[in-house]
Formats: sequence, structure tokens, C-alpha cells
Amino acid sequence: MSDNTAGPAAEPISPSAPEEFGLVQVWWGDGKGKTTAALGMATRAVGHGYRVHLLQFMKGGTSTVEDVRGEYNAIAALPGFSYENAGHYGWHGFLDGSEDDEHEARAMGALDRAREIIQASADADLSTPQDADGPPEEGVNMLVLDEVLYAANRDLVDPEDVIGLVESKPEDLELVLTGGHERPEFLSDHADLITAVNKEKHPIDAGQGARKGTEF
Repeated sequence: MSDNTAGPAAEPISPSAPEEFGLVQVWWGDGKGKTTAALGMATRAVGHGYRVHLLQFMKGGTSTVEDVRGEYNAIAALPGFSYENAGHYGWHGFLDGSEDDEHEARAMGALDRAREIIQASADADLSTPQDADGPPEEGVNMLVLDEVLYAANRDLVDPEDVIGLVESKPEDLELVLTGGHERPEFLSDHADLITAVNKEKHPIDAGQGARKGTEF
């Protein structure tokens, strides 16, 4: 008798080219889960053999969140998934001793880096499989710009520059933008998917700090 309780068998991951990528996604809101949702979707993409890069604009660590996050270890173990963190240590606006000018400089640097990767993806042939071990400078199928909308909310980057990223992307690059507690009205006409992640209840309101394994 066969065991029908077993789940589907995992298959080896081989580089592949997506046939339906090319949308612009926006994940914003005051609830927990924007980055988590993007990471889950990115993991699904690399499981199909697609090339994904995560560029974080603001997650630079704080006194309550360790520098080494669990997702970085997981990403490093997955073929075709890479990341880089442009965020300054501390969190902008939290009076934690970090300098606003440095936050802005880091965010602007991330913006330039995003432009570079988008241009590289435009120059690449995304209809063919991308090298899982290749640098993002050779092009990616999905680019996640984590916390870019927070950076725009806090005037660290100009919303018009974010629109410029969207308008410059190649048709077959999936672009995912996350962050922000304020609805990014400037992207209403530019995004294909907009999800508001709303908070109903959060343990932080009761004094619970970020927890290892759930928030970092």
C-alpha cells in the first residue's frame, strides 16, 4: 500500500526562466508581515529556479535586533537568491543616536544600486535561465526593494525617484516594493498589485520586543 500521507517530493533546483514575470508589487501598511511576505514569495521563485535579489534600504540593525538575521542565513543556503543591506545601523527617527544624514546617504546609495541592477536586468536576456551563482549585476528575474517605501515616507529618497525605478524596469522583471505606514499614493497608477498589511493587534503594543526567529 502506498503512503498517501507523504507530501510532494522536493525536486532539484535548476536555473529556469519565468514566463509570466513583469509585474510591479507594492506591500505597505502598519501591520507585521510586509518583508515576510516578500521573502516568502522570493523563496517560492528561487524554488522554481528563478534568479532573485533582495536589496534592503533601511534594515541596518538596532539595539533590539541583531545584525545577523535568520533570513540572511537561509538566503545564503538557497541557489539563485542573493541579498545586500544598504541600511544604516539604527532606525531613522527613533532617536537611537544614528545620524539622519547618514541614513539619507545610505538610502540614496541603495537607490543608485537599484538603478544599476534594473539596468543590468534590462541588458540581460531574461527569457533564458540566469546563472544561479551569477552576481545581480548580470541581471535578475525578481528584485525586492525592501523598506524602499519607508525611505520614501521619511524623505530619505524622493517618491519621483521610486517612480523612475518602476518606469525604467524591463517588461519581464518582477519588481517588489515594501515598507511604509502611509499609503504610497504616488504608485497607485504604476503598480499592478497593492496590498495593505493592516495591524489589528501586535505584541509590541504590550511591550514585547522583536523576537529572534519571527522578527529577525
